[in-house]
Amino acid sequence: MTFGGMWAELAPVGRDAATGGYHRFAWTPTDAVLREWFRAEAQRRSLDVTTDRAGNLWAWTADPDAAVAAGRPGLVLGSHLDSVPDGGAFDGPLGVVSAFAALDLLRARGTEPRRPLAIACFADEEGARFGIACAGSRLLTGALDADRARSLTDAGGVSMAEALAAAGHDPRSLGRDEETLRRIGGYLELHVEQGRGLAHARDGRGAAVGVADAIWPHGRWLLDLRGRADHAGTTRLADRDDPVLTLAGVVTRARSAAERHGAVATVGRVLVHPNGVNAIPSRVTAWLDARGPEESAVRAVVADVADAAGTAPDEESWTPSTVFDPALRDRLAALLAGPDGAPAPVLPTAAGHDAGVLAAAGIPSGMLFVRNPTGTSHSPEEHAEEADCLAGVSALARAVEALA
Repeated sequence: MTFGGMWAELAPVGRDAATGGYHRFAWTPTDAVLREWFRAEAQRRSLDVTTDRAGNLWAWTADPDAAVAAGRPGLVLGSHLDSVPDGGAFDGPLGVVSAFAALDLLRARGTEPRRPLAIACFADEEGARFGIACAGSRLLTGALDADRARSLTDAGGVSMAEALAAAGHDPRSLGRDEETLRRIGGYLELHVEQGRGLAHARDGRGAAVGVADAIWPHGRWLLDLRGRADHAGTTRLADRDDPVLTLAGVVTRARSAAERHGAVATVGRVLVHPNGVNAIPSRVTAWLDARGPEESAVRAVVADVADAAGTAPDEESWTPSTVFDPALRDRLAALLAGPDGAPAPVLPTAAGHDAGVLAAAGIPSGMLFVRNPTGTSHSPEEHAEEADCLAGVSALARAVEALA
C-alpha cells in the first residue's frame, strides 16, 4: 500500500469529528484498532511481528536472533501511534507510516540490507492516559519501574495493570526486556518537527528534512493544592480558602520563572474538586511541564513554582538532556545534504521521544524531522505537506541504505 493509502486508512481512527483532533490513548479499543492496522501492514510485507514485555510492537524482515548470533543486530525504524488529547495527525503516525513506506521504496529498488530491519510501534509514548511519557520505551529499557507502572491510574481510576489485562497483555510481564534490547543495533525515528526550525533553515529558504541534535532536559510535576469547600454565594471573600487562587499564582509564576531562566513551562492539566459552579473548591490538582536547555534552568523554574504553591510538587518523571550519537548525527546530516552540498540542518528539540529513551540506554539512535510549516503540534492544526512527507520517506530509505 502506498504512503497515501496508509495515511488514508489511519485518518479516521480516533478522530473527533467536531474538532478534527485525535484521541488515541494507550490500551483502549482505539489503540487495539491501531495495533491491528500495524499488524496488517506488517503482514502485507511478510514481516514477522513480535510483542515485547512492555507491549511494544516489532515487525522484522528477518530473524533478529540469528542476526544477533552473527554479530549483526538489526536496525530499527519507527515511532508511535497514540496521541495527546485532541492531538494532531502527524505526531507519531508519520514515523510509522514513513517506515513502512521506506521499506517499500528499498524493496522497489532491489536493495537488500546486510542486517535485519524492524519497524517499531512504541506503546503509550504520549503518556496521555497514565501520565508518564514514553512509557513503552521506558519500560523496555528499565527506566520506568514495573511496579510503579502497574500502579499508575487514569482519570477514571483504572490502573495500567488493569488496562493491560483488559487489552490482553499480561501486566506481570512488565520490566526491562534484555531479549528485545540485544536485537537493536541502532534506532532511527522520523518525526514531524514540533516547531518552525526547518521552515526558517538555510537562510530562510527552508528545508524539508532535518536531523536532531539533542533533546532538552524536561519533566512533569504534580501539585496538590488544598483549600476548604464552601458556598460560592454566602461565604465572605475574607473567609475563603480557595485553592484556585493559589493555582492562579502557580500559573503566572511558572510563566515568569520560565522567561527569567530561559526555559518553558506549562500548567496544561487541572482537576478541580468538587468542580461545582456554585461551590468554592476544596482541592486543585495540577500538573506542571517544564523544559529548558540546561537542567539548572528547569530546576530553578520548579523551585519558583514550589514557592508560589507553598508546597513542593511531586516529580512524576524526569528526563535528563539527551545528545544523539554525534557520529551518527553528522553522518545523517552529510547523507541528506542539499543540492548545494550543504549538510541537512541539525537542530535541537524540547520534545521527548522514544529515540531519546533508547539513546540514554546506550543504543545508537538518531532522529529525522520533517518540516512543519505552521510549527504547531499537539493540536489539530499540526501539519506537514505531502511532498515533505515523501522527502522524509526518501531520506529514511537513504539512511537505511547507508546504515544497514
